[in-house]
Amino acid sequence: MTTSQEKDFRLSTEELAKFERDGFIGPVKIFEPEEMEERWDAIRRQLPDRSKAIYPDDALSGGTNISNYDRHLDVDLLSEHIMNREIVDRVASILGPDVFCWRTEFFPKYPGDEGTDWHQAATFANASKKPQIKWPAEDGEIPFGGTITVWTAFTDSTLENGCLQLMPGTHREMNYDESRAMDYDPNAINSREKEGIRRGFFGYDYRQLQKDPNWKPDESQAFPLVMKRGECVIFWSTLMHASLPHTGSKKDYRMGFAARYVPTKVQIYPDTEQVAEYGGGIPLDNYGAVLVSGQDTYGINKVTEQSRRGYVFTPRRF
Repeated sequence: MTTSQEKDFRLSTEELAKFERDGFIGPVKIFEPEEMEERWDAIRRQLPDRSKAIYPDDALSGGTNISNYDRHLDVDLLSEHIMNREIVDRVASILGPDVFCWRTEFFPKYPGDEGTDWHQAATFANASKKPQIKWPAEDGEIPFGGTITVWTAFTDSTLENGCLQLMPGTHREMNYDESRAMDYDPNAINSREKEGIRRGFFGYDYRQLQKDPNWKPDESQAFPLVMKRGECVIFWSTLMHASLPHTGSKKDYRMGFAARYVPTKVQIYPDTEQVAEYGGGIPLDNYGAVLVSGQDTYGINKVTEQSRRGYVFTPRRF
């Protein structure tokens, strides 16, 4: 009998071509719904215990989104999740054999919550005002940047509870200038409509970063990505993406978990000792990236001891 550890989850030639064209692939089933439900129940019980979390509680004060960062560094099931072969093989198909997971975030959406603004991220300086990842210059040119995001539905993600929306093929051109500043206003949360839909960006207005202030996202290009719990979508962070507001039952909520991956040649939090955004701040003293595939031959980033040992991704020859 073939186990999941013996299977080959690398993207095929056709899947890679589709990913290059569209900027995403999915939904991809990682867990059966029943297993995902069991895992999420176990994770949810562990999250209130921050005794081993790398960011102190006092640093997170007021940070409604930043408090969700990097719990894979203290919750074993989340650590296991980011190193799941069904995820890592596919990501390494895109990025190459040597890969870090550099950040994770929870994305909950509760009844009445607004949708998330259309946005793109190449350096993730959008809220912190400082690049959080930096690709190396190659042949004298700075590459486009971005990260591979693997967004997993820990609960069912539906039209009613605020599923993701994607604009296929929009990952090759940035519509936003992340070097500009956005003003943080917690009172703006759940209080604005944009094009007839309640949208925001965790207290920021992403329109402040538009290169052209008169430009508007073309909603006709978008589609809603409905996913069952246990499914994920893999996409470039430079792909235009958003989410719908939660308009469903008061008993229903949506929980997504995003793991972010880069090649080991990318600098993570360059020249940064603390990240300040979303009304909170986190010191990076105890931070480390997780090597999920291959080797780190660059030595330019702080790496955690929990990185996978002995796992070598073998590129497929086409």
